[in-house]
Amino acid sequence: MVSPTLKGELGAYGIGGKLRALRLTRKLGLVELGRHTGLSPAMLSKLERGIMFPTLPTLLRIALVFGVGLDHFFAASAPRRALGIVRAAERRRFTEKLGGREVAWEFECLDFTATERVLNAYRVRFAQAAKKPRAHEHAGAEFLHVLSGRLGVTVAGEEHLLDAGDSLYFDSSQPHSYRRLGARPAEAMVVTVPA
Repeated sequence: MVSPTLKGELGAYGIGGKLRALRLTRKLGLVELGRHTGLSPAMLSKLERGIMFPTLPTLLRIALVFGVGLDHFFAASAPRRALGIVRAAERRRFTEKLGGREVAWEFECLDFTATERVLNAYRVRFAQAAKKPRAHEHAGAEFLHVLSGRLGVTVAGEEHLLDAGDSLYFDSSQPHSYRRLGARPAEAMVVTVPA
């Protein structure tokens, strides 16, 4: 089952309408197209009406019949907007180990539905107090805002102690690491901007 967010994103490509336009241009009925593709007319009808979305192999079978590439179904879509809504229930939690055995932190991507992002936003939970946090780096800049708990953030060898409500902006190409302080879990919003 496709989530409302994915349904909206896939629907923006208008795959069903493009499929129908190709079929009508070639003056093919659903039954005839079904014979060429090996797909049932009922399934093709659902694809055209946007009730179902095709897998890539299914879409490729259809594209081969019409002599077009897969890009035909994804190119020349309506102009894309840099807008995305992520519902709390749709977020997925991921873990980051930074090459170690223990989980360094858990994070949820807060903006994955936006297609033209210039930044990436995460809600990060630091559940365990790492004894020796592993440093990492990536091109660009990073902004961190502590939502709850206390964090130690080390940037280029210097540790900065942050309480709930504190923020930190830094050049993320410098080695940096995070460390939960105290007994309670800490949460932060982290925004990264590539170079």
